[in-house]
Amino acid sequence: MKHEDLLHKYNVPVPRYTSYPTVPFWKENIDTSQWIKAFKEQFSNTNGEQGLSLYVHLPFCESLCTYCGCNKKITTNHKVETEYINALLTEWNMYKKLMGALPLVRELHFGGGTPTFFSPANLDKLLEGILGSSIIHPTADFSFEGHPNNTSREHLQVLFDRGFRRVSFGVQDNDPVVQKTINRIQPVEHVKKVTEIAREIGYKSVNYDLIYGLPFQTIESIRKTIGECIALKPDRFAYYSYAHVPWTSRGQRLFDENDLPSAEQKMAFYQEGVKIFGANQYHPIGMDHFVVTTDDLFYSWKEGSLHRNFMGYTTQHTSLQLGLGVSAISDTGHAFAQNNKSLHEYYSMISGKELPVNKGYFLNKQDEAFRKYILDISCNGKTQFKEEDNEALQFYTFPELRKLELDGLVRLNSDSVEVTGLGKNFIRNICRAFDLHLLKKATAGDKKSYSRAI
Repeated sequence: MKHEDLLHKYNVPVPRYTSYPTVPFWKENIDTSQWIKAFKEQFSNTNGEQGLSLYVHLPFCESLCTYCGCNKKITTNHKVETEYINALLTEWNMYKKLMGALPLVRELHFGGGTPTFFSPANLDKLLEGILGSSIIHPTADFSFEGHPNNTSREHLQVLFDRGFRRVSFGVQDNDPVVQKTINRIQPVEHVKKVTEIAREIGYKSVNYDLIYGLPFQTIESIRKTIGECIALKPDRFAYYSYAHVPWTSRGQRLFDENDLPSAEQKMAFYQEGVKIFGANQYHPIGMDHFVVTTDDLFYSWKEGSLHRNFMGYTTQHTSLQLGLGVSAISDTGHAFAQNNKSLHEYYSMISGKELPVNKGYFLNKQDEAFRKYILDISCNGKTQFKEEDNEALQFYTFPELRKLELDGLVRLNSDSVEVTGLGKNFIRNICRAFDLHLLKKATAGDKKSYSRAI
């Protein structure tokens, strides 16, 4: 089949597989007591040696980036910082009461929103409240998302002093026309400045997020943006496909869909990016990520220990992730729980001394097995089948994998499957072959649940 035909065939709505089962299959108003039981059991199993991963959602932004699909609250009123931090620390203390021991923190990530919306002093207050009564794992990995326009030297220094060694800057695109359309005016000089300051302070990993598929992007503008960014020598690139989901992200309705590139153009943008990254010694790992060979993520990928959670690709393979803040997601390996997405409801539950958990899912043994297959494919590009899963594999997965094999996307063996070079362009479609929930569902192509693969 021609490459162009493959693009059309596989450009269908597919999950991004940050979880399995995916969020549309989770249940509303889960049993909080069951969640508490699952959390306590997993904390007891993992805290002594492995430790936990901690995600803190900081939702505020001063202006709306129209491409963004994250849970955010737009405001220029910085008085909101104090109330939110107090709520976060109250939630943290609720969980600490369930722990029964000092938590061993192995991974900590500030996401958003815009974490650097918060003042350095308030971020320090938050970290004192969390880390002041915790044990920090010897191999801890602390990271945050920074906006190049408002990340100050003081932000970087305060977080460095608390153990942060990695920062991800949301660059997205350097073209002025694209920036104006997505309402993110951000001169490349700002990116250069914060990168240099981070390196002066001692950050060991500076990462850039780029997006392809935005309005008015061209192959020339993509080349220019990537070239300008490579000149600043970041350690990692995340090169994401723009996910157009205006039914859930209303800001995406503010630009004309006719200005979006076609699927063929998006794939050309992706392939051009891969070519440029490769020519500049950035190695592809997993989905959408390119790293220098001195980066810890590259070593994890090479030794087969790369892991992926709601915070992205990581070298830290913990079995317990705790999410704090509005819309944050927690994961015990056997259960998922998501906090209320409404800031008002989040505050209301915190004030009532209730865990602000709303949506979630409790996995059965089959869910856990197929979650592992999907993680293997998305992290290492291959997986080994287990005999006890044979019935479900034979009925649902193998027919899908055989179709993918005919198109040259995978190599299927009796006991394993491996993604081909061509298949690396279609990882999400390959993961779908292990998505029993989606395959069992009559309306598997539900266009209102997922963005398109390309």
